[in-house]
Amino acid sequence: MPIAPEAGSSGAEQDLLQLLTPEGRRASDQVFGAYAEELSADRLRQFYRDMALARRFDQEATALQRQGELAMWVPLVGQEAAQVGSVRATQPEDYIFPTYREHAVAMARGINPAQLLSLFRGISHGGWDPRENNFHLYTLVLAAQTLHAVGYAMGMQRDKAAGQLEDSAVVAYFGDGSSSEGDVHESMVFAASFQAPVVFFCQNNQWAISVPFSVQSRVPLANRAAAYGFPGLRVDGNDVLAVYAATQWALEHARSGKGPVLIEAVTYRLGAHTTADDPSKYRGNAEEESWRLRDPLLRLEKLLRAEGHADQAFFEGLKLEDDQLAIQLRHDVLAMKAPDLRASFASVYAEQHPLIAEELAWLEEYEAGFTAEGEQS
Repeated sequence: MPIAPEAGSSGAEQDLLQLLTPEGRRASDQVFGAYAEELSADRLRQFYRDMALARRFDQEATALQRQGELAMWVPLVGQEAAQVGSVRATQPEDYIFPTYREHAVAMARGINPAQLLSLFRGISHGGWDPRENNFHLYTLVLAAQTLHAVGYAMGMQRDKAAGQLEDSAVVAYFGDGSSSEGDVHESMVFAASFQAPVVFFCQNNQWAISVPFSVQSRVPLANRAAAYGFPGLRVDGNDVLAVYAATQWALEHARSGKGPVLIEAVTYRLGAHTTADDPSKYRGNAEEESWRLRDPLLRLEKLLRAEGHADQAFFEGLKLEDDQLAIQLRHDVLAMKAPDLRASFASVYAEQHPLIAEELAWLEEYEAGFTAEGEQS
């Protein structure tokens, strides 16, 4: 069972939980295998559909940014299994705190993909109401969401004690780079101290922008959980079955009042950190190609075909759905209208502020200096 050793132990490297090999064959595990075995053919097809749509969405968003329609984009390619496997283990009443790359999680939670892009187009601070899907707004401040997640989970505890809430938990997503932030340490201290029902889900994609994981940590991230006094699981993040099983176990642990769990999903960022990044400057093609052989979509496709859960018609139909998603997404983005910038000035303070009024006056004077053709007079 790949659970971190108790606090005070040697902290030796854990085994990596894997229930689906890169060749698409099932692997067994005495503790977690049952979670994967109970999955129906419909659920397995749902996992694949989630991953395929998220990847197509990501490709179209990257193209939109390259064409100047988005200010920036944060790709997720390669991390689809980590996101889909984890979110599909949650229940609707569980609350999710994402970072800024959880596009597959958002889509599985019912967020309109175009709403995600309004943020990256620069016309919205968020784009959706978190209360509708229990999915918080993206967090652009690195690691801040882990503190928010623990506070929310502690609130859940109190609501449950008052009889106002059934068993539920929080999932906080973050990356290996964020794990070096003090916010993550502080959030885990509080979560452990108060036995908060929160699952810390770290997508270890091997690179904190240009800093490799080997520089960030000398031990697997999951080992850190032992120091805080709660379990840590280390899972193959490109294996959607293993991720689902680990997250299901962790959520049951948290909901039952046993406290937090840390999951380290070992995956890989196949693309750039953002569209402002050039990964060829700090890593080689050989590394990327070795991880492409572990592609999470190809792995599940092999299983679906081998076990007779999906035929060619399924994959062809999904390809049409992918293309329709891209067409609709492009239409929605190009139809987006920028809000009046004056509304932003009006929402900074509850009451009028002299500095804000001065800056607004400068903007209006600046805009008045342009001709109808857009040239400054």
